[in-house]
Formats: sequence, C-alpha cells, structure tokens
Amino acid sequence: MNSFDKKLEVLQNQLAEERRLVSFDSYDMSIRQIYEMFSEGAISIPPEYQRQFVWRDERESELIESVMLGIPVPSLFMATNQDATWEIVDGVQRLSTVAHFVGTDLDIAKINRKAPLEIKGLEKLTALNGMTFSDLPKSNQMMFLTRPIRVTVLNDKSDTNVRFDLFERLNTGGILLTNQEIRNCIFRGPFNLDLKKFAKHPDFLTAVKLKESDQKNGMAEEYVLRYFAYLETHAEFEHSVKGFLNSYMKKHADVRLSKKKLDLFKTTFSFLAKAYPNGIKRGQSSITAANLYEALSVGLALAIQKNYKILPGILEELASDGYLKTITTGATNSKSMVEKRIFFVRDSFK
Repeated sequence: MNSFDKKLEVLQNQLAEERRLVSFDSYDMSIRQIYEMFSEGAISIPPEYQRQFVWRDERESELIESVMLGIPVPSLFMATNQDATWEIVDGVQRLSTVAHFVGTDLDIAKINRKAPLEIKGLEKLTALNGMTFSDLPKSNQMMFLTRPIRVTVLNDKSDTNVRFDLFERLNTGGILLTNQEIRNCIFRGPFNLDLKKFAKHPDFLTAVKLKESDQKNGMAEEYVLRYFAYLETHAEFEHSVKGFLNSYMKKHADVRLSKKKLDLFKTTFSFLAKAYPNGIKRGQSSITAANLYEALSVGLALAIQKNYKILPGILEELASDGYLKTITTGATNSKSMVEKRIFFVRDSFK
C-alpha cells in the first residue's frame, strides 16, 4: 500500500470514528411551536449571549418580512440539555426577533427589550412599517405563526466535545463566544459556579489584570480554571490548552471545590496580591500574560503545599526574572515547558 492509499485509509477511519460521536435530530417546526417552547422555558438562550449586541429594529424587521414573503430562513441549531430542554447555539438573533415581534411583555423582557417590535425600514412590504404584531389582521398573524423553520438539534447521545465544537463552529451572525463562554454554556454546574465566584475574589482581581474587552467575556473565569487545571493535572498537559481545559472542566463540572482547595486558592492569591498590588505584569505590559500567570500562581501554590517558606521579596522578583521570561514567552506550550516554569517558581522557595 502506497502512502496515498494509507492516507485515504486513515481518513476513512477518522470519519467513521468521529461520525459516531455526533447524533442530530432535525425538525420542521412552525414559528408558533418554536416561540411557545421559548416562552415555556423549553428553549433557553445561554446567559453568555446576553453580553452580545442585539439586532437593530430594521434588521429584525427584515427577518419578519422574509418570513412573511416565504423566503427560507436559515436553520436554528440547538443542543439538548440533561433535562431534555434545548439550548440555542446558532440563531439567537432569529429566535430573539420572533419573541420581540410576537411575545408577551414577559418574553420581551427575557431578551432585554422594553416594548414589542414595531416594523420599520421595509422597502417591499412598506405597508407593514409602523405596525406591531397585534396590529395585524388575524389572518396575517396566523400566516406568520404557521411558517416553518428547520431546527437541527444535537441530541444527548453526542459526545461532549462535539457539543463544544458545535458552539465554536456555529458562532455566526456577529455573536462570537470565547472558549470559556462556550464552556460556561456546556459545563454548567457547581464547579462553573465556583469559577465565577472566585473570578470576583478581591485578591484575584488585584493580581490579575485583563484587557478591558476581556473583563466580561469569561476570561477571568478561564484564568481561575487554568490555575486549578494546571495545579492538579499539569502532568497530563500535552499541547492544546483548549482541549486540556475542556477535559478538566468536563471532569469536574458536577463537583464543588473542596474547602482545602478554596483555602489554598485564597492563600495563594493573598500572597500574589501583596507582591503585585498593580497586577502581575512584566516590563511595560499592562496586562497579565497567561503563561506568566500560570507559572507564578501554580508554582506558588505547589510551594505552599510543600510548606516552603514564602518570602515576599523572592515572589516580587520572579516576574522580572530573566530565566522565567525565557520559559514563559514564545512557543512554550508543551508539557516540558509548562512543568519547567511551574517547578522553577515552586523551587525558588525551596
């Protein structure tokens, strides 16, 4: 067998393996059915989407016009939750537009709107401009509510990694979730709540400085996740940070952090906040680099676990240490480099 034939064989094996992990159901549903499921809570919009912008009334009006003209609307993609409800992955703005147009006051409030959609800016159905759903004749209301939309649902037979890929690949229409926001959608539970809690801890906020754009997009929670994941499972790291963090969060999703872990977190970041009152930074940088953060926080925590004496002077100097800079910058996301920088900080207090 030549090299090309071997490559084709590998491709077929990969397709067979990966396709077994994916299981979808597809439905043609009326707008009424979709709206009623949303209204009853059977379809939910992840909170992480709420930070994103919403369509302007003119854009929403165009969607309503398309539906009424019979122009096909792109499919909605959902993922099945453990309680059999659906969570929308792609189509948030389309679902929100339907709720904004036909919804009750309560449903409109769910999507952070204050009043029903008043159609505006249409160039074809100009007579609709200025109207709300309640202004329409019953026949037009019924025509709108019975229009079909294709709904594709990732069911609960699919692998969790597939669910992550679905969120990641279908982030379209201007809504872009960060990796941690996707994790927050998928791995809901006690551990996720603890991450959110400790991302607001005063000492953590003192030590970790993020870009303004990263302060509300889950990055703080990801930094807390990085601390716990590298502290406990650094020996399992290969090269993919995303996969490494996904795996750790999936494994711990239903487990609350123990008092021992929480106490160590508090002690670690108490030291870091005192050593770096303006944040963990290097040179002229105004933000906390991930690799430097991981080295200092995890290395310090390991030193505390070993009962090494933590000398503030040593801790303060580490951020500017030349060797630590070498092993925390550039292409350093390998298992050997991760352990090298973590252990270097740990052993600085030996």
